[in-house]
Amino acid sequence: MTKKILIQFDIDTQPSSFDSVVAIDAGVDHLLRYEGVQVTNATGLIHGAMFTRGGEDLKNTAIFIGGSDVSAAEKLLVACQKVFFGPVRVSLMLDANGCNTTASAAVVAASRHIDLAGAKAVVLGGTGPVGRRVAQLLASDGADVVVTSRTLSRAQSAADEIRGKVSSGTLSAGQAGTPSQTAEVLASAQIVIACGAAGVELVSENTMKSLSTLKVAIDLNAVPPAGIEGIGVSDKAKSYGSGVGYGAIGVGGLKMKTHRQAIASLFDSNDKVLDAAEIYAIAKSIG
Repeated sequence: MTKKILIQFDIDTQPSSFDSVVAIDAGVDHLLRYEGVQVTNATGLIHGAMFTRGGEDLKNTAIFIGGSDVSAAEKLLVACQKVFFGPVRVSLMLDANGCNTTASAAVVAASRHIDLAGAKAVVLGGTGPVGRRVAQLLASDGADVVVTSRTLSRAQSAADEIRGKVSSGTLSAGQAGTPSQTAEVLASAQIVIACGAAGVELVSENTMKSLSTLKVAIDLNAVPPAGIEGIGVSDKAKSYGSGVGYGAIGVGGLKMKTHRQAIASLFDSNDKVLDAAEIYAIAKSIG
């Protein structure tokens, strides 16, 4: 039987041990790890994946793109697809910094408590890689999404970019640079997902508990202090204000299941490209 080989392309100087462990737990037979992979040095590695097997055996080789620089990883994903031609290709997955699996798990968690279509959702720290994906996935299911940043121009730029990727929902920008600005942008919010930098509080518990419309609050920061004050890192659908709250570990179980299942699915065929939308579909199928 042909062995399943996952080739791990990592942008950083050391391949992620986290991504490697998840790959092994997902059932790959062999894991080949490469560090410092960039658009400029990837072609030979991609050729190695493409030309060593043929026909049906090609589906048993796949590439995982990771690392801390999501923008560089996105460029590498495009570069891989440009090297492929005709049926000579292998399946690809992008989850740099856990951006796609984390965002997918958070949005699925929110959907357990409220119909996303027409819901008002605010993404705090929405200009980062995870925040952008959270906003994209929420809008893809019909939510009215406000992308926030400390500066309105950054929030507007992110909202404009995401708007071009979805055909449903609405996207607008909000400024959350001060407590009063944050309170204003959160008014009437039903879903609040905090995607800010680790260890930075984005909104106070008093502000959150003043939201009579709140159905679910999710904080994806695992490093104290919490991004949303009053939410514990392990909280999972715990009562919070007028709704429920999730911490980073609280959505982590679904994130891990999604990550493992996504990797396993790469070997179903040799032409999959798993990015935000595709990984979100996997998370939704798990529930």
